[in-house]
Amino acid sequence: MLDVRRMQVLRAVVTTGSITAAATNLGYTPSAVSQQVAGLEKQAGLPLLERVGRGVRPTAAGRLLTEHAAAIADQLCLAETALADLRDGRTGRLRVRYFATAGASLVPPAVAAFQARQGCVKLDLKLIEPHDPVTELEAGRADVAITVMMPESKPPKGMSVVHLLADPYFAVLPRGHELARKRVLDLADLADEPWVDSMLPPGPCRDIVLNFCASACVTPKFVVESDDLATAQGFVAAGLGVSIVPKLGLGAPHPGVVVRRLRRPEPVRNIYAMTREDTVDNPAVRDFITALRDAAVSRASAPAAGTGSGHPI
Repeated sequence: MLDVRRMQVLRAVVTTGSITAAATNLGYTPSAVSQQVAGLEKQAGLPLLERVGRGVRPTAAGRLLTEHAAAIADQLCLAETALADLRDGRTGRLRVRYFATAGASLVPPAVAAFQARQGCVKLDLKLIEPHDPVTELEAGRADVAITVMMPESKPPKGMSVVHLLADPYFAVLPRGHELARKRVLDLADLADEPWVDSMLPPGPCRDIVLNFCASACVTPKFVVESDDLATAQGFVAAGLGVSIVPKLGLGAPHPGVVVRRLRRPEPVRNIYAMTREDTVDNPAVRDFITALRDAAVSRASAPAAGTGSGHPI
């Protein structure tokens, strides 16, 4: 097998036309350069240089190996550049997993901002629902997972979390409902109402709603079950009950409903970006989480759709 390092020494000799000059450029002794060339000739089974006056020139075999040495040098340079890009987060693939409302409101602006900074990184985006996106992270199929965690919960071992957003829930009422006359509702105001359950299947989001209801001595009387926020609003608009929906799920409220703030207590779900601890310093991961946080700040400062005036939407 040909020695790549010896091929680069041969290339230096051929390009300078002199063993002495090549030795000077490489920081070797002329004897060391001659030994490298001799070793390569032994591997090739052919002479590589011939003397011309005080210098040398390549034989046909020498020219062939010199050309290949140049190609190898170019490929090595490309490899080093690619490694540097990967090390600095400028290339590669970033796998992001998320749930529906985060995917609709946080992920798109984060992706746009991220691509403006990290255009060489390919994004693999996937909605994971009804399952928790964290399962993809734990299985090694994701680099960033956007998830909801209970206040008392701790991240799985080996995982790191960054808080993105406290996402409050709002009451969704049929248009014309008597409670719509209030600008803000106490959670207890909904105690005797039939409820449309918008938080199926069971999971952190549903547990948060039920825990806040319990703290206000409210036991929701579910009359309709839905695993889709838009569908739940349709049932509310039809007058079948009331519901509570997180702010991120109110991007386009149904025209047949009104939306009101809640208090005493105000139900809130906390949304996090989770990564593996061994990737938190990866520039691509770090930049994407920064973009998510910026998107979350923007969403948190925007009023919930239909609540700004206090009048029905």
